[in-house]
Amino acid sequence: SGCSTELLAKYSDAFIKIVRREGIKSLWSGLPPTLIMAVPATVIYFTCYDQLRAALRVRMGSHAEEAPLLAGALARVGSVTVISPLELIRTKMQSQRSSYRELSEVIHSAVRNEGWRSLWRGWGPTLLRDVPFSAMYWYNYEKGKAWLCKHNHIREPTFAITFISGAVSGSIASIVTLPFDVVKTRRQVEIGELQAMNLSSKASSSTLSVMTKIVAENGVGGLFVGFLPRVIKVAPACAIMISCYEFGKAFFRKHNQERLLTSTT
Repeated sequence: SGCSTELLAKYSDAFIKIVRREGIKSLWSGLPPTLIMAVPATVIYFTCYDQLRAALRVRMGSHAEEAPLLAGALARVGSVTVISPLELIRTKMQSQRSSYRELSEVIHSAVRNEGWRSLWRGWGPTLLRDVPFSAMYWYNYEKGKAWLCKHNHIREPTFAITFISGAVSGSIASIVTLPFDVVKTRRQVEIGELQAMNLSSKASSSTLSVMTKIVAENGVGGLFVGFLPRVIKVAPACAIMISCYEFGKAFFRKHNQERLLTSTT
């Protein structure tokens, strides 16, 4: 507990220093690409997951309980592929402290120097982080939701049940996949530094070499740097997103059923 308290104090101190030196607006550096990324990513991800889960449950028969695992992984592959360029741009903007106005310049510079494929650089490490995360998240979420419903003797999950299930499953998945997040971020920052020195980002290290270097320099613990802020960020984000999504689905399902009944009477 002493270690956790010390880490929390360090992050709080860093938070205060950033605000003092760069202003509170700096905490939202990279917000435009994040917002642009979030909408299509969420729509693609959740829609694909629901459709895939329904289809896989029919096809998998006695193994239908594992459908969320596979559906979550496949849905994330599609989502990551679509939004990978925006993820790379966002990381660059945050690491280089670029202003919002420099967003188009960042894109043009990357394409001009490395070609369109450079916008998908970091796609592999992102998949290594997000696909296992998604598979674990949805599997644990569906299991947790079903258990809480059974424990409370209700058929449909409440907002609180989906919120708790989302927070717990998100926390578990974020901890397990943290090493891949550390590697992905380090690689993208490294690419940004190479481009700032007018060097080709093709010279950047591979995922395995970056991971090996981190372990050599800082031990295995180096792969779990940022553990606390990641959990603090991911757990509430997963809880809010899934509970709002489930609430919205239930609301519109009920609304459509009522409208259908009204039209037939």
